[in-house]
Amino acid sequence: MNISRILLTAAAVAVLTSGALPGTGAIVPGAQAANAARLGDLGKFQVIARDTAALVDKGKLADAKARIKDLETGWDEAEAGLKPRAAADWHLVDKAIDRALDALRASRPDPAACQRAMADLLAVMDKAGK
Repeated sequence: MNISRILLTAAAVAVLTSGALPGTGAIVPGAQAANAARLGDLGKFQVIARDTAALVDKGKLADAKARIKDLETGWDEAEAGLKPRAAADWHLVDKAIDRALDALRASRPDPAACQRAMADLLAVMDKAGK
């Protein structure tokens, strides 16, 4: 393998892992999208979050509180497989889940706060998964 091929390969690896051209700081279009999916398919968690958000939107906060428990349990069970893939992304989703749990488990849940927490959770999941 010649030196130019080695350098080209090293540059490609750097772009794929960081999203930036080495030494330039320039972000390569599409590279961030590849990095955004490092946690893999979060579909089953997103389904639960969307179900929960729909219940919140209908004002069924007690039902939403019960449904989000499924998300909490499933997320905790999947931690060992997900967290090593992209720890920073995992923590972002985990914190968004915690905020949604806190909003729904408040002694007097505020519907607007619950809606905001669920919208934030879904947005974070969309960025962190495929």
